[in-house]
Amino acid sequence: MKKQQSFKGVKEVGTLYLVPTPIGNLEDMTFRSVKTLQEVAVIASEDTRNTQKLLNHFEIQTPQKSLHEHNFQERIPQLLGILKAGQSIAQVSDAGMPSISDPGHELVCACIAEDIPVVALPGPTAGLTALIASGLAPQPNLFYGFLPRKKNEQLKELTALLPETATMIFYESPHRIGETIKHMATVFGGERGAVICRELTKLHEEYLRGTLTELAAYLTEQPIKGECCLLVAGNPNPAELMTPPIQAEVSVKEQVDALIASGLKPNAAIKEVAQRLSRKKQDIYGEYHGL
Repeated sequence: MKKQQSFKGVKEVGTLYLVPTPIGNLEDMTFRSVKTLQEVAVIASEDTRNTQKLLNHFEIQTPQKSLHEHNFQERIPQLLGILKAGQSIAQVSDAGMPSISDPGHELVCACIAEDIPVVALPGPTAGLTALIASGLAPQPNLFYGFLPRKKNEQLKELTALLPETATMIFYESPHRIGETIKHMATVFGGERGAVICRELTKLHEEYLRGTLTELAAYLTEQPIKGECCLLVAGNPNPAELMTPPIQAEVSVKEQVDALIASGLKPNAAIKEVAQRLSRKKQDIYGEYHGL
């Protein structure tokens, strides 16, 4: 067990401050965040070029060091050296909270292991900001972040989420969100409520509220741009054994794999798909195994 008292006692080491940055509107930067960035010795940034624009806006002169997924292994020992020397560091991502679908977690863990205080400042986070205005149940909620990109992996992950009763929060690229929503309709059912929030806090902020089927149809006709947050209502009937509805474009293999991921044994999954499609079990078996 370890006990951290963030603001009491004399400390011989510095403090790692986790500082949120605006997700769009610069006016969302707090006074405390600006003051912290001014007072620390170094700012550890996901992208120093992006952060420099923020620093210039608030006339902050503190030097930066990059810290991202490609250099954290060599950078963390350097940052720990600064902290052990008694100087404090602020960590920022490009937008929102460090560690939430952004780099940062590794440095937090390294500091905790070395008994270096870690202090998080409150501030902007896209998922919860979108949630409270979505109209979906705000609690309980499940923050997932980005789903796998590959179709089969995504279907498998969504099938595992099928019993989830909490409102689910996802991040998704505008280029992939249409296909992702189609996959959700396949697994969750097209009548499940969902909300797309794009360009949060920016001039073109927009909420699209409807069923998964309605949103999929809308995106087919009107592709969207900008950063997206996707919220999906939880399962209203978790006690029922729900079998994901299957769309024609989903292959036999994908249908069987989805059922296996939900807990069925391969032979039982093949039998179930055969019954759904009114085909012989032997034919489905052969198609699934590529015979």
